[in-house]
Amino acid sequence: MAKISIASQDRVFVLTGAGISAESGLPTFRASDGLWAGYRIEDVCTPEAWRRSPAGVWAFYSARREAGQKAKPNPAHFALAELEAKLGDRFFLCTQNVDDLHERAGSARLVHMHGELAKSRCERECGRPPVEDHAIYRSLDEVGRCACGGRMRPHIVFFGEVPLEMERIQDEIHQSTLMLVVGTSGSVYPAASFVHWARQRGARAVYVGPEEPLNASAFTHVVEGKAGEALPGLFEVE
Repeated sequence: MAKISIASQDRVFVLTGAGISAESGLPTFRASDGLWAGYRIEDVCTPEAWRRSPAGVWAFYSARREAGQKAKPNPAHFALAELEAKLGDRFFLCTQNVDDLHERAGSARLVHMHGELAKSRCERECGRPPVEDHAIYRSLDEVGRCACGGRMRPHIVFFGEVPLEMERIQDEIHQSTLMLVVGTSGSVYPAASFVHWARQRGARAVYVGPEEPLNASAFTHVVEGKAGEALPGLFEVE
């Protein structure tokens, strides 16, 4: 495919999903059998699951931490970091992923709208900020408590909770002239709406992934293929 040009006045908004992490060996969000890494979503990623069994939730996320720490960034992560290096503050990355592969590849201007695996926060939402936490917990007794007394929970947006940094994300979308969506199915909202918001303001939109997303008609370019193969060299920065 011909290179896609990024002009000197363009501002680029990037949205990444589970597909980019899958190329690093991490399981995608929801498998075809409806399970997430062998678990029912309802048992590990809802406020009700946390209230019912914080031990079960921590067991699941500890296992995900362990897998995440072993994974390595792939060429797609590095290609996005290189694009950021060229564009500077005209680049913004929003990821639906909770791993830190973007950061480890060199990305800095980014937000994790669904939280971060390597952080914990107070279950009481007492106002204290999330803290860095890479521990692999083998039992609930090992999990610390906040200064207010609340138990620490994974800094993850559970189903039914509001995604993080939405005001900043909307502001960045409104400023963008080019949206790049990588490895996300177009089925999870509000992220699936981002391309529509950008297109309403006249932005071009490019999708990169192994198969067409559900919202493919919203894009000006759809590039089918693995992100690690398609992203390097896809853009020409003027």
